Amino acid sequence: MTISIVTLPGDGIGPEVAIQAVHVLQSVADKLGLQNLSIKECLVGGAAIDQLGVPLPEETLKACSEADAIFLGAVGGPKWKDVDVKIRPEQGLLDLRKSLGLFANLRPVTAHASLSSLTPFKIDHLSGLDIMVVRELTGGLYFGKRGRDKNEAYDTCIYTVPEIERIARLAGKLAASRNQNVTSVDKANVLDTSRLWRETVERIFKNEFPDIVLDHIYVDAAAMYLISRPETFDVILTENMFGDILSDEASMLAGSLGLLPSASLGDNGPGLFEPIHGSAPDIAGKGIANPCGAILSIAMMFRHTLNKPEVAKAIEQAVTKTLGSGVLTADLTDVNNAVSTEEFGAAVINAINL
Repeated sequence: MTISIVTLPGDGIGPEVAIQAVHVLQSVADKLGLQNLSIKECLVGGAAIDQLGVPLPEETLKACSEADAIFLGAVGGPKWKDVDVKIRPEQGLLDLRKSLGLFANLRPVTAHASLSSLTPFKIDHLSGLDIMVVRELTGGLYFGKRGRDKNEAYDTCIYTVPEIERIARLAGKLAASRNQNVTSVDKANVLDTSRLWRETVERIFKNEFPDIVLDHIYVDAAAMYLISRPETFDVILTENMFGDILSDEASMLAGSLGLLPSASLGDNGPGLFEPIHGSAPDIAGKGIANPCGAILSIAMMFRHTLNKPEVAKAIEQAVTKTLGSGVLTADLTDVNNAVSTEEFGAAVINAINL
């Protein structure tokens, strides 16, 4: 049986980090003797607009829907800032998530001891840090009705009970295999959607996960606590926009946005795996982008879709070893001591022990 992987390099530094992720994937496949691995590259985002006029071509969506897993580099950039909002590069990613039913975004945040000096946080807050942000991905402001005229604009935030139930259940299952603690983030003192969120999450955990410790906090408090006491978090459960903001904030605990991976999952079908950073057009083509998040996204692919957690762990350990040995890209060290994107990828491959 063929394992089908679709890669979507995208825009900016996307192609640069994507090729390193693919090299890791191919290297692991070779070491495991996986002769049935098929990798197909497709267009998305600005690259698709330039060639085909739309951010998510039908052939790309078809290939993704038939794949076992999908890897995405990054989309967007100022080049396309003046195009119609409906065909901006980012809309291709939103439409892909929605079309494939990818309602859950998992963003793990860990701190590497060798990089602790790069963060603005005290070391005692980072020791053993292991946070999983579980973000609802297909509801809320990003998918509600929107509009604007000369004098006003609006974006509608809508959540339904089934949408909240399914993301709460996933967070509960993840917490059960971790430290059995979930912090649900909302703004229930102001928003009706947050009040529905809190009530629904409370009911799900009371009835289905009674052994999980569930806490509720407002999003502004969550932002503060991520800075003042990040080590107290285990699983953070939140809606779409809050999760987008908080997970980027949490990336500073690791030391750089370029270090962190993510997985977008649904009930059925392929998962989508991508680094959490953007397309960074200001450094595109310079060979200095950090491919760490992209490579760790491949580890998440092996864990969550390909059911090979031992391979995921081997890749993660190789990244930790590489960083610990002082092999660092320009976002992590002085430019004179930095390695290139390609050199970092090669070092990780050499460090993988299977």
